[in-house]
Amino acid sequence: MKKIIFTLICALPVVSYGQNAAFNLQGEIAGAGAKSKVYLSYRQNGAMVKDSALLKNGVFTFKGEISGPSSAKIILDHQGSGLSAKNQDVLSLYLDKGTLKLKSRDSVKNAVISGSPINTAHALYRKAIAGPEKIIADINVDWAGASKEQKETEEFMKGLQDRYKPASEEKAKIQEAFIGQHPDSYFSLLALKELSGEMEADKAESIFLRLAKVLRDSKEGLDFTKQIAIEKATAVGVMAPDFTQNDVNDKAVKLSDFRGKYVLLDFWASWCGPCRAENPNVVKAYTEYKDQNFTVLGVSLDQPGEKEAWLKAIKMDALTWTQLSDLQGWNNAVSKMYGIKGIPQNYLIDPNGKIIAKNLRGEALQEKLKSILSK
Repeated sequence: MKKIIFTLICALPVVSYGQNAAFNLQGEIAGAGAKSKVYLSYRQNGAMVKDSALLKNGVFTFKGEISGPSSAKIILDHQGSGLSAKNQDVLSLYLDKGTLKLKSRDSVKNAVISGSPINTAHALYRKAIAGPEKIIADINVDWAGASKEQKETEEFMKGLQDRYKPASEEKAKIQEAFIGQHPDSYFSLLALKELSGEMEADKAESIFLRLAKVLRDSKEGLDFTKQIAIEKATAVGVMAPDFTQNDVNDKAVKLSDFRGKYVLLDFWASWCGPCRAENPNVVKAYTEYKDQNFTVLGVSLDQPGEKEAWLKAIKMDALTWTQLSDLQGWNNAVSKMYGIKGIPQNYLIDPNGKIIAKNLRGEALQEKLKSILSK
């Protein structure tokens, strides 16, 4: 996957300055050879910017403009032979307005950054969540290295999920504590945006209102306010927003077509490790309760041009219920309507169209369905 497989996926928030601001990145790599070349990549207004510079006596400079703090990557090519996947000397950092300095004796990956409060804050945040993130990363490695046969076994997938759940919960606790201790940190807004998909809208709003005014009044802070409004519109107890999207045969299907049944609205994707790990639980629930006025409606966030991967995953995971997608990835119209920032995500809807539960996974899904359908 994209990203860390067993972490909820969300767009990286960027705090806007209101207008573009200049940055000046000054680097010094004492041991760099005369042929060395350095590359910088970062995002500006949603587009990827790539720049390069030669080193003179080990010194290089990058200047540019950004609309807000931006994650960036520096790659040092020691031989000046061009970028390759092998033996890359890489450093991830954040660009912010003003001057930041980078200094090392031998390589960019071992460089020390100074004059950059946001990178100091980033290091503090990464240190805070390092424990559960390491567990999640190890699960990611195990998923990537597993055979096709392993990935098709319920035991293997359950083992991954059983390891992921406590690590994810521990990370969430640390993130919430970090936000409380650092209400003016950019990374508190980042953490809250990740957490908000797993908490009630009122709680997310309460935490958001305790952030520093500069964060709340930023463009992305205002966008988060809109996100909370979406969360409230899809909260337990409200009518599920209706929608229409095409199925695997390009036939238009409405959510309201299923009125009269309990429906598990399930957001997933073929590329999503935790989704695939959760699918056996959904299959089990569907198999047990499909004859008791219950069904599942899948909405896939698969990417443009990836219909075959979507169809293959449906077949491989034995997902025999109706599946929908516009194949627009994170721009899926339904996922945007429901404010989906991470998958797997689901909503349990009653026969009248009201949301009665959300984020039901593993045994929680089985228990909820048993409580309402086994009467």
